[in-house]
Amino acid sequence: MTDIVVLGSTNMDLVTYVEKAPQRGETVTGREFRTIPGGKGANQAIAAARAGGDVLMIGAVGNDAFGTHLRSTLELPHSSSGGTPTGVDTDDLRMVEGPSGTAHIVVDYEGGNAIVVIPGANGTVDHLSPGDEGVIASAGTLLLQLEIPLAAVLAGAQAAHRHGVRTILTPPPAQPLPDELLATIDLLVPKEHEATTLTGRTDPREAATALLDRVPEVVVTLGASGSLYATRGAEPQTVPAPKVTAVDSTGAGDTFVGALADGGAPARAKPRVGDLGEGRPMPDALAWAAAAAALSVQREGATASMPYRPEIDERHAS
Repeated sequence: MTDIVVLGSTNMDLVTYVEKAPQRGETVTGREFRTIPGGKGANQAIAAARAGGDVLMIGAVGNDAFGTHLRSTLELPHSSSGGTPTGVDTDDLRMVEGPSGTAHIVVDYEGGNAIVVIPGANGTVDHLSPGDEGVIASAGTLLLQLEIPLAAVLAGAQAAHRHGVRTILTPPPAQPLPDELLATIDLLVPKEHEATTLTGRTDPREAATALLDRVPEVVVTLGASGSLYATRGAEPQTVPAPKVTAVDSTGAGDTFVGALADGGAPARAKPRVGDLGEGRPMPDALAWAAAAAALSVQREGATASMPYRPEIDERHAS
């Protein structure tokens, strides 16, 4: 059984490093430009694989040089729970005519970023292809984001729900979500501003509590302040993040979610609410995922910055 299936985007990140991001109408001189494989789906797939999961990716790349590079990056050996290096399974990552997705990213000297995403091939992933539901049904967890058409996200979530597969959704780009989608989600992981978009509440605790009317578990990520975990019938808990100096926050949220999906242990079918992996309690899983994200922000790039399982274990233990 596959631990984690990711249904989502693959992008080539076109990253410019500057002292300060330009304002409207302003031109600035950058320090460096890099092309780095990314996309929220691919990022989460690689993060989960490096954290120890057996991961399969469903999505699309274009028939261009970026598409070839994105596929090969996913297939690179990553650490696995069994100790044998393995890559993300790309059998269901389809190639389509036209350009691959791109993300145009400006990173300032404090590690903050601004991003423009061009969907490209990701825009063709608007439904499940034959065989996708069987792949999802074989997983312990389905990871979803919103960088592919909402119709495919809904179809994937409904397929997972039918087969008792745990569903985790991160909701960027922030937008109102239909009740029929949220009814199939087990764990929603919005950033603080996304939780506000979804609820109209600016206080993270109030937003998380409001979201529990629509999903059974919520984790609101708070950047350097850690995360807020809420589940029905219990008081929300704040889980702090390690204090580090950020170099580049690109991909940190995906690192967090990918590691959280793995939970620090091999996945099992449909964990009960509050558990991940083989029963790791959620607060501990969140602290473990925060250790992974803290390692990633100390390095440049998205996938290039993601830590491996031994690094996460060591940072978490300390």
